[in-house]
Amino acid sequence: MFSTQPRCRYRRAQLAEVICQLRFPEILAIGAKLPVDFQEAIRGDFPQFSQRMETPAPKIAGAPGNMTLQNQPATVNYQFATADGVWRVNLTSKFISLSCSVYSDWEAFAQKLDKPLAAFIQTYKPAYFERVGLRYLNFISRRELELEGVPFSELIAPCYLGPLMEPDVTETAASRCSVDAEMSIRGGCRVKLHAGPGLVKKNGQEDKEVKFVFDQDLYMPGQLPLNLAVGALQTLHAQADAIFRDAITDRLHEALEPENG
Repeated sequence: MFSTQPRCRYRRAQLAEVICQLRFPEILAIGAKLPVDFQEAIRGDFPQFSQRMETPAPKIAGAPGNMTLQNQPATVNYQFATADGVWRVNLTSKFISLSCSVYSDWEAFAQKLDKPLAAFIQTYKPAYFERVGLRYLNFISRRELELEGVPFSELIAPCYLGPLMEPDVTETAASRCSVDAEMSIRGGCRVKLHAGPGLVKKNGQEDKEVKFVFDQDLYMPGQLPLNLAVGALQTLHAQADAIFRDAITDRLHEALEPENG
């Protein structure tokens, strides 16, 4: 599942969102007062501010036969966004994340992460990171790539198609057909994968075109020292590139218009 092809960028990439999230042992000070110092450090790049309260799902407690649902306390989620809303930093008492809805390349993403990550470490001094994650969400549109009428079996590798690889199973006959997996991969990383056709929303409206959803959630668990976080993200990025290239056929690769580097 790992391609050995050289890394390439795609001029017609189908990425809907890229998210980096770093989790840490809970820091109560983040929820106790507004993150004024943190905002001042990044406000030049992320001038828009908002906040919302989030309530986690109830926790199941007790022994079998005597189980109860325990409500979890609400937590505050602070968001800092660029003027155009394309880039967003989210901060809670348990994680910091950077998300982007218009992704160009890894170097630009990593550069955008530098300031908020450094400001977070300087302001809150976490002991370590418990989980470093990187998620790539692709919505592959045959219409946008001028491949209408081409079956997914000619665009996606067989292991991500499931029953759709069978000659007597048509795309229109399958109301739901997806492949979901979670596994360890090289470099001490893990990945959660979801692949399959589906309808997605665009600007709040459901798009009528059936797209192929390829969702990679890669992460490195364990107590990771702060100075190793950037290297961990670079490793996860390299893994994501190799997995995606192996998941698509040469026909789709060419339609995405690759360029080296």
